[in-house]
Amino acid sequence: MSNENNSGYRMRGLQGRVIDAIGQSIVGGRYAPGELLPREDRLVEEYGVSRTSVREAMKVLSAKGLIEIRPKVGTRVRPRELWNTFDSDLLGWFYAQGMGEPIMRDLVELRQVLEPAAARLAAGRATMADLHRIEAAQAEMGRSAHDHAGYAASDVEFHMAVYGASHNMLLQRFGRLVADFMYVSFSVQQRAAEHGDDEVDFGSDAAEHAAVYDAINLGDASGAADAMLAVVLDGKSALIEALGKVAGDSRSGS
Repeated sequence: MSNENNSGYRMRGLQGRVIDAIGQSIVGGRYAPGELLPREDRLVEEYGVSRTSVREAMKVLSAKGLIEIRPKVGTRVRPRELWNTFDSDLLGWFYAQGMGEPIMRDLVELRQVLEPAAARLAAGRATMADLHRIEAAQAEMGRSAHDHAGYAASDVEFHMAVYGASHNMLLQRFGRLVADFMYVSFSVQQRAAEHGDDEVDFGSDAAEHAAVYDAINLGDASGAADAMLAVVLDGKSALIEALGKVAGDSRSGS
């Protein structure tokens, strides 16, 4: 998963460590909605950073919708429904806290609505550069069909290229969250595959993506939307199967 969230903030260094730690603590329930966070001096002591780092971390967490900072009152955790669910870091924190499955299922449902629309727009708006990018990504998918990590990277690039070709700023922004979601999905599928004997083969999936490219290249908006929906639904099935297998392995202690 990328270490840069949807607002363009790159988490790194001591400040990034504080953001990640407190973010996971909020998502995981250590600090519940409505509860005040520890005072600044306690956070400085707990994380071994400067007051400046803590204050900057609070600003970032506030921008993500997790907390509300009130002078002379303190910093309070906001209700979950007010969190910026489209923030990539939140997806990572939910997953890290073992709470990723519900939000991942919700994201799949949202992809079913938005990705066919992005493909439809791309069929009417794609430039030659856009088409070249989509075609190149799909070709790399075919070459990486037996390489889990390589296929994941080229698959993400394909979807980002389609979002880019939609030339819709909001869809492109949502695409950045989809990229992180896809990497998490591939991680789950890879964990599930580690317990099986079957060789990785994404050939049929690559062929389905080729159908999306062909329709966009032909300017077939309806065909592009239908082909993209098929891709998303197949990905949904694969994810559900992998989540079930990983959960089963966890219960059996394997």
